[in-house]
Amino acid sequence: MTPISRRTLITGAAAAATVVAAPTFMGSAFAQPAGKPITLVVPTPAGGTTDIAARLLAEPLGKLLGTSVVVDNRGGANGNIGGQLVARAPADGTTLLVQYSGYQCITPLLQPAAGFDPGKDLKPLGHLIDAPQLMVVRSNFPANTFAEFLQYARANPGKVNYASSGNGSLQHVTTELLKDLTKTYLVHIPYRGTGQALTDLLGGSVDFTITTPPPLLPHIRSGKLRALMVTGRTRLAALPEVPTATEQGVPLVASSWFAVYGPNGIPTETSARISAAIKQVVESDTFRKRAEEQGAKAVFLNSAELAKLETTERGMWSRIIKVSGIKAD
Repeated sequence: MTPISRRTLITGAAAAATVVAAPTFMGSAFAQPAGKPITLVVPTPAGGTTDIAARLLAEPLGKLLGTSVVVDNRGGANGNIGGQLVARAPADGTTLLVQYSGYQCITPLLQPAAGFDPGKDLKPLGHLIDAPQLMVVRSNFPANTFAEFLQYARANPGKVNYASSGNGSLQHVTTELLKDLTKTYLVHIPYRGTGQALTDLLGGSVDFTITTPPPLLPHIRSGKLRALMVTGRTRLAALPEVPTATEQGVPLVASSWFAVYGPNGIPTETSARISAAIKQVVESDTFRKRAEEQGAKAVFLNSAELAKLETTERGMWSRIIKVSGIKAD
């Protein structure tokens, strides 16, 4: 890998892990016309951070808009199935997408779908949460620290495998960069979503994964998984004893973000109303507290700010993928 691909990775971030009680809102300002229900499409199976983010948002958003909000998991094709469903839905604000930054910024570069580009066919409405990634190993893996992990991996090239949520996912790309930075030979096992990857990791079928904290924390606390490092700039408040990658001598900082999108043709008035409602949810004390407890940070960005973040990161990942030669298997 050339020096440019070794630069600090910056993406924006992640999720929280339990459904929260809805804050108190002045619902009349945001009420959904005719009380039409809203579907939050999640482009992953249940159990991953995208799913958690959607369920964290659904109840308080529904109370604020005065309607029901249903989460609909449509995983597959690295986010393209759920993304296309929303892009082709009626542009009336009733079908929205809770999107993962890897699917929005990386998948189109590695595995473009014919006739669909999330950057052109989806309208950004509001940023929800962000977080660094966390490296965890199965509980009986023969390493208690990242240094011991490296020692074992280097002594057993090709015998250590890792799970990701799919080819071309941020988990995949980040771990491939970790391989290059540490000069290790690790085998990639792609899954159709974080939930399935986590199930096999807990079952001992795979050795480790790098993903966002929310789905991992309960298993770390129960002793079923062991955290070795975090890819943030600082340690997690939820896991203060786990060092960062940079503290371990690896110049790796990588995060994920999760946001709400709608069909590109959604009317300005509708998108503005939904964006304002998302802002009030995300900036509530309850939402923020739950996010922090799960190793994530609640951060609202409006449509323009989210679009700018997406453009910046797609450009960054494009350069990194090109110089590193990463392929989507």
